[in-house]
This record gives sequence, C-alpha cells and structure tokens, in this order.
Amino acid sequence: MEWLMGKGKGKPNGKKPPTEEKKHYLDAEYTKVRVVDFDLKELVVLPREIDLNEWLACNTTTFFNLINLQYSTISEFCTGDTCPAMTACNTTYFWYDEKGKKTKCTAPQYVDFVMSSVQKLVTDEDIFPTKYGKEFPNTFDSLVKKICRYLFHVLAHIYWSHYKETVAMDLHGHLNTLYTHFVVFIREFNLMDPKETSIMDDLTEALCTPLPPQPQNHVTER
Repeated sequence: MEWLMGKGKGKPNGKKPPTEEKKHYLDAEYTKVRVVDFDLKELVVLPREIDLNEWLACNTTTFFNLINLQYSTISEFCTGDTCPAMTACNTTYFWYDEKGKKTKCTAPQYVDFVMSSVQKLVTDEDIFPTKYGKEFPNTFDSLVKKICRYLFHVLAHIYWSHYKETVAMDLHGHLNTLYTHFVVFIREFNLMDPKETSIMDDLTEALCTPLPPQPQNHVTER
C-alpha cells in the first residue's frame, strides 16, 4: 500500500524516479471491487423492439457522460506537469485534427479535445437524431467506433496514471464497473479492433471474469 500513501524511495539527487511498471489496478483487492454484482452483458444486448442505431446512440451518449464524469473526479491531478503526454501503459496517444494533422499534446489537452469533439457529435441532430422519423447518417457506425476509441483512451489513461487518486477517493469500484460495462458493450457490437484494446487485456480479463459467489450469512431463528 506504499504506492497509495505516496511513499517510496526517491533518488538522492531529487530527480523523479522512473514510473513504476507494476500495475496496481490488477491487484485482486482492487479488481474485486464493483458497484454491481450481476452480469453486465444483460445491459448491452440489443432489445428486440429497438433499432440498432438507436441503441448504439443511446449507449454511446451514456458512456460519454459517465466517462466524462469519471475523469472529472481526477482532473485536478491530471495537469500538463503530471501528464505531459496522453499515455497508457507504454502507449502514447496523439491527437489528429479535422485535417488529419498529428499533434502531441498533454493528457488534459487530449481529454479536452476528446470531450469537446464527442460533445459536438452527440448533440448534432444530423448525426445523433432525436426526432421521430429522422434517419441516422450512413457514416453513423464509423463515427460511433471513433467515439468509442477516444473514450477508451481516456479510461486507459485514468487507470495508468490516476488509479492511486481514484482508490484514495474510494471510486475504484465505480471505475471498474464503468470499464467492464464499456468493454462488454464494444465487444457485443464489435466497435473496436481487439488490437486497439490489447494494452488493457490483462485488466479486461481480470474484470470480465465472473466473480466467485459471495458467502451468504444465514440467520438462525431461535
């Protein structure tokens, strides 16, 4: 637990030691913490009476709001100084603008780009229609995949760079549940290439494996 309390051995010259490679979010004491105890796949399966695009739109918008909220809980710790690049594991994410220009930016800048861009998309009536009878665009599927890819980057960064703060605020159960729900959703509808999510495969395996049944307390009446 030294990592959570901020203890550790520093270099005598005062330089910050290299980032510890141990993935604390994989510790069993943390992966077992959830806020629900049922199979989340039940929440993502397409209902018979619902149009696929409507279901994707509803869930994508919900995940955008939830992930944005989850990031806001640690945003004060995610600064240009603490996170000079948008990283997760050994991967650095670059932002590509509308013209395709590649830009390396700090993590908070990247997340701001993500949230601003997604907000613009999900509130565009021509892309995410809310009025009856209005059709979804032909590019809707590819746009949803793009959104999911960006949101995954944000979740991966939270785990990699801000899990300590998340645990300190006792929000890791919410983060674990959100991540599991999101992964089950993108898998159900093939919204991301497995290669794009492979950097978090160890966490996915840990969280998507059903938890063992909890022992029940039996009260004996006398």
